[in-house]
Amino acid sequence: MTTTPRDPLRPKDTSRIQPHPPAAQGAVFLLLGPVGAGKSTRALELAHEHRAIRLTLDDWMVRLYGPDRPDTGVVEWYQERARRTVAQIWTLTTALLARNVNVVLELGLIVRHEREQFYALVRGARVRLTLVVVDAPRDVRRERVRERNRERGTTFSMLVPDHIFELASDLWEEPDEAELAEWSGEPGA
Repeated sequence: MTTTPRDPLRPKDTSRIQPHPPAAQGAVFLLLGPVGAGKSTRALELAHEHRAIRLTLDDWMVRLYGPDRPDTGVVEWYQERARRTVAQIWTLTTALLARNVNVVLELGLIVRHEREQFYALVRGARVRLTLVVVDAPRDVRRERVRERNRERGTTFSMLVPDHIFELASDLWEEPDEAELAEWSGEPGA
């Protein structure tokens, strides 16, 4: 009997491979807070403490779309791309969680209805989610953002002009007690 060599570019037949039992699920930490509150600093700490992967919307947006940013209509342009990017980050997050990898997320989500859309994904995936809310007085945050813009250190992703800082600060909707209680780190119901 002669056999022909398998084409290395052709996928291997996996029909006889038995799936492994699902691994224990990792945890996800969602950082919330207004611009300049210290979310990135806290996310770095959490990633270190929990041996987690840190996924940050701003980093993805800068890498994927920064060169294409228009001069006008930036808010609408940004919102559409941010929605798609959050969806992709969530796909990666669920794959990591299924492999028992902890994940720290910084996704913006400064408005309650955006968080509710995200929570629907979490409920559907039935994963553990812990909210981590970080805040500071507006004048402190403003100075932090200006300093970050100047220094462009570890937590710098993109330049945040004063008018964008003010706009985002005005949009921030702090989680209420019910939202905080629901996402205390237990599996989504």
